[in-house]
Amino acid sequence: MDDRLLNWLYANRMIVGGVAVLISVFTWSVDLMDLVYVCPFCRTQRTVIGLLGILYLLPTATHWISRWVATVLAGFGFAVAARQHFGGWANIMSGKFEWGEQWWVNSWMPSGFAMFIITGLVLLIWTHKTIEPAEEEASD
Repeated sequence: MDDRLLNWLYANRMIVGGVAVLISVFTWSVDLMDLVYVCPFCRTQRTVIGLLGILYLLPTATHWISRWVATVLAGFGFAVAARQHFGGWANIMSGKFEWGEQWWVNSWMPSGFAMFIITGLVLLIWTHKTIEPAEEEASD
C-alpha cells in the first residue's frame, strides 16, 4: 500500500498541527468580530481542532496521556459536530433547510468538515511514528 501521504503528514507534523491551530484562530477571530452568529456547537468544534493541533505539535504527542486527552477531546468534538450536522440533515429532510446569503455561515457544511478534521487529527496522534530518512528514500 502507498503510504506517501501518511508519511508526509508524519514528517511535516509542525505544518499539520500549525494549520489546525491557524484554522482555530481564524474561525475564533471571525466569531469574535461578530461576522458569524454565536454558535456553541461551532465554538466547541473550533476549540477542539485548535487543542488537537497543539497536542500534535507537542514532542510528547505519542505519550499515552497525550493520546488519552486527544481521544477525549476528539470524542467530544466529534459528537458535537455530528449532532450539528445531523440537525442540518433533519432540516433538509423536512424542507426547512436554507443556504442563506453566505453558504459558509450555514453550519451544516462546516460541521461536516469539522468531523473530518477532528477525526484526522486524532488518528494522526494515535498512529504517529517517527519516519527515518532511510524509510523516506526507500518509499520513493
